Amino acid sequence: MVPAHEQPELWVANLGLVPYSDGIELQERVRERRQAGEIPDTLLLLEHPPVYTKGRRSERADLPMGEDWYRSQGIEVAGTDRGGRVTYHGPGQLVGYPIMEVRDVLEYVRTIERAVIAALADEGVDARVREGLTGVWAGEHKIGSIGVHLSRGVTTHGFAVNVDCDLQPFEWIVPCGIEGVRMASLYTETRRTGAMACFRKRVAWRCAEAFGARQRLVSRERLLGAPVEALV
Repeated sequence: MVPAHEQPELWVANLGLVPYSDGIELQERVRERRQAGEIPDTLLLLEHPPVYTKGRRSERADLPMGEDWYRSQGIEVAGTDRGGRVTYHGPGQLVGYPIMEVRDVLEYVRTIERAVIAALADEGVDARVREGLTGVWAGEHKIGSIGVHLSRGVTTHGFAVNVDCDLQPFEWIVPCGIEGVRMASLYTETRRTGAMACFRKRVAWRCAEAFGARQRLVSRERLLGAPVEALV
């Protein structure tokens, strides 16, 4: 095992509630800095106001009510360049955007899955993966979704874990293109409220551990500020 002081840093930024379009813009700016070697691998942790996001493989049938109906319910509908199909984000769901240099995308996704499973285990939830599917499951219900995009060797987008969010909007779509899937949350599995702050810390720690890094909490300003010493 590499001693902690010799491990690369994983910058972690806790950003609170961020509109989806602002989250996309922020990812792009951080990705540019990562591609330029100005900052190390970074994990953005945040929540979004209600929004359905459409991945590259999305189909019209994934939003059976029609986009205008969803908007009338106060839920934004947004296109995105990540993989996968339609999913929902909303308050009470932890969204993680790792902006990382990656060579093996499949292993990268599997590493994220392992980190999320470990964080859920810390909360007493027995979660696992399902063969042939991407994401994390608690029993028969899906609790975490993953969709990524790779550009010039650096990732954007990432994962979403239901903590204490309204699950009803998932019932109005075909989540991740899987017919009949039901969603779970940390709350439905444990009946504990107010878990977001603690779970967010667990996810950051488990992601750093899974990627062999040591985390450093940074501000949004630090992320977007003057270049730090270029990484070798």
